[in-house]
Amino acid sequence: MERICSGCRDGTGFDVAFEMAYQPIVDTLTGTVFAYEALVRGADGSGAASVLDKVDDLNRYAFDQACRVKAIETAMAAGLMSSDARLSINFLPNAVYSPMACIQLTLKTAREVGMPIDRLIFEFTENEQMGSPEHVSSIIDTYKQIGFNVAIDDFGAGHSGLDMFARFYPDEIKLDMELVRGIDTDRRRRAIVSAMVGLCAELDTLLIAEGVETPAEAHALHELGVRYHQGYWYARPTLGHLEAPRAGWRH
Repeated sequence: MERICSGCRDGTGFDVAFEMAYQPIVDTLTGTVFAYEALVRGADGSGAASVLDKVDDLNRYAFDQACRVKAIETAMAAGLMSSDARLSINFLPNAVYSPMACIQLTLKTAREVGMPIDRLIFEFTENEQMGSPEHVSSIIDTYKQIGFNVAIDDFGAGHSGLDMFARFYPDEIKLDMELVRGIDTDRRRRAIVSAMVGLCAELDTLLIAEGVETPAEAHALHELGVRYHQGYWYARPTLGHLEAPRAGWRH
């Protein structure tokens, strides 16, 4: 095992108070929650920008570590294990120096609170400044070997989505909300998402639609074969609480 650096050991170094909100990812086939995504919020419940604006090159590593710890501890305290739902955590590839060393605090936290590691998903966005693709591949390979799932978030928002899909072998793809917005009336968006449904099926990759805000969007996605949905139509993020999807959403 690699030596654990001091930041990995105790997660210190980020002195901005923050909390975690949770939003469900719904399995529209079974009507259950597939996972809850942990979303950073200010200590007073303010938006993510109030915290992210204070992240810089000096504290990015400590912030990434602190988010992992708080996401796991808060979700477990909120009752995650009372269901089969997983926990999805955003991470910053450029805050991971050595994949095996930098994951040790996460593993230690999971052990301490009794969270099975196969219930954890780590997602990163295609817009993230990530440096070397080889380094990102090393992170993903390490996480998969440990037993985590890995997702590409905001797929379609940047210019390198398909290249990342081919290079990194993610377990999950999360469609950017701009591909979802108005999909019920936009044939181009429907054609693109339909192609992604086929591509993900061919490559054994789970496809999630983010930013579903209306019943018409939800219905159109369901008709296209997108099984997993996330967005305000189902539930808004709630601070420190695992909210169930709204009643009456079933197609």
